[in-house]
Amino acid sequence: MPRKLISSGSRFEAEVGYSRAVVDGDFIFMSGCTGYDYTTMTISNDIVAQCEQTFRNIDTALTQAGSSLSDVVRVLIIVPNRADWPACWPVFRKHFGDVRPASTMIVAGLASEEMKIEIEVTARRRQ
Repeated sequence: MPRKLISSGSRFEAEVGYSRAVVDGDFIFMSGCTGYDYTTMTISNDIVAQCEQTFRNIDTALTQAGSSLSDVVRVLIIVPNRADWPACWPVFRKHFGDVRPASTMIVAGLASEEMKIEIEVTARRRQ
């Protein structure tokens, strides 16, 4: 299968020069996704709302790539504020409770102050 690039339509992808996701063989490598609603280019101030929107963004890209959240094998979570992370646990459990991908969470600054979470995933394509 040839390499396939997936775009969310975010202006950031064109401005910076990256794809939301890249399908390469049996794997989908997703760039870090944040809580931006790309249709309105808005972002909530609430960490849980951002986390939910991030999962919607991830799910949309995975669907375009022929995959789903249930096919995720690896997750990287980045939060600027360690204290925000526990509020997101129920959102993660809702989406990954049965999937249980390998996961790492790190505390680091993000591209802009309004971003409270960024999630990167690797998934397998359905056969």
